Amino acid sequence: MTDPDRVGSIPGLPPTPPPLPAQTGPWPLPANESEALEIGRRHFPEVGSPGGPSGLFVHEFDIGYLIHASWPRRADPTAPPAEPGGSNVVISKADGEVSFVPNFPPEDAVELYHESHRPNGA
Repeated sequence: MTDPDRVGSIPGLPPTPPPLPAQTGPWPLPANESEALEIGRRHFPEVGSPGGPSGLFVHEFDIGYLIHASWPRRADPTAPPAEPGGSNVVISKADGEVSFVPNFPPEDAVELYHESHRPNGA
């Protein structure tokens, strides 16, 4: 279900995520999963809100934290999702930079992040 009152919302597509906060200094560097989750919350609709996720989860890996959402069960589990797509958020352990990867299972999303974020441009 989309929010037609939200600017940039398109019927039939997932809700438009909130705008990124203005970056006025260095990215906050999370020290643990809890801090990474607080940073990641800024990039998802509020948990439990209409059309929002039912929960947010952290998957820590070697160079970052993957924040991914769970969504409420559909009334008809055989029907395709009304709002397919979406993104997972990755927060770098090195510098706190926030990146977005497709809404893949955590292991696949981490692999994709590794492929696109090689240290020192390697």
